[in-house]
Amino acid sequence: MSTSGQDRAGARGPDNPAARYGSRMGARSSSAALQAQLIKQERTVLDQLFDEIQAEDSVARVAAVLAGARRRFISGAGRSAAFAHLLDLDLSHGVPHVTHIDGTTVRPLDVLPDVRATDALIVFAMRRYRRETVQLAEQFAERGAQVVAVTDAADSPVLQFAAEHIIVPTASASVTDSATGVVAVIHLLTALTTASSKGSRRRLAEREDLIEQMGLYI
Repeated sequence: MSTSGQDRAGARGPDNPAARYGSRMGARSSSAALQAQLIKQERTVLDQLFDEIQAEDSVARVAAVLAGARRRFISGAGRSAAFAHLLDLDLSHGVPHVTHIDGTTVRPLDVLPDVRATDALIVFAMRRYRRETVQLAEQFAERGAQVVAVTDAADSPVLQFAAEHIIVPTASASVTDSATGVVAVIHLLTALTTASSKGSRRRLAEREDLIEQMGLYI
């Protein structure tokens, strides 16, 4: 995307919560004032994100990669694991062969020997960047699979292995980088990939039939 990694890093401030507290939240202020500041920043993040997505079509390109793959793998470590888990839950509703490599139930070593060029890996990599995420992207790329990355800066280390990527603004007035834009991207990716995937309507209908038969919800 058009905003440089250096510019993004400057806008986001320090990369750890302790330093962010000192630089952004050290001065005493009322809860109302802090809330107003946070809300203003989150609106700015979303406006920036949606403008860039529409201009560069990055989400649509990533969705096309996921829809066209034989199998779809999702991964992220640390805080990014939560984003990977959310995409796994949402995408699995209408799209088959979705696997979350969480490092516990499904480990990279279990998956990598069988990775093929028809597979795709989507990785979430937000600062501070986790070594295992970059290594997994490298291993998938070496095996010919398409790697797509959702990350937060143009100099993110995972991008050297990604065929497509989405860079999400994460500037925040809080002690943590904003997750608002990442969740919005997950929502868009789920919708576009499901709409483009063959058999989604049938899969969704059969899934609902099974849910009713199993009495999963109250």
